[in-house]
Amino acid sequence: MDHFLPHVGGLPVLNQLQKILGFSDLAMEASKISLKRFGNTSSSSIWYLLAYAEAKGRIKKGDKIWQMAFGSGFKCSSVIWRAIKIVDSNDMKNPWNEESEALIDLNLDKNAPSHGYFEI
Repeated sequence: MDHFLPHVGGLPVLNQLQKILGFSDLAMEASKISLKRFGNTSSSSIWYLLAYAEAKGRIKKGDKIWQMAFGSGFKCSSVIWRAIKIVDSNDMKNPWNEESEALIDLNLDKNAPSHGYFEI
């Protein structure tokens, strides 16, 4: 696998997944940044993660992307994609275009979106 994109279920879940699977901070960046920006959006977050990786120019032709999502109860879905082309990172439909370069702070001590809509 070239990219692993687990859904955003909360910081403790992401940290444990990273620890158990031995992934680097870079491998978990899309999930943690999405958690910081959007909060816990559960399994729907896998599309934000893919868009983030595309906006950062990390998805190359031929790359294998593993998306994993967990649902309520005892559900888990997983899919592996192979990129057939490089996505234009200037695509206006990408929700990360305006801020993908600015989002490098992974300090998630407070498990909440950073966009100012919520308070802890």
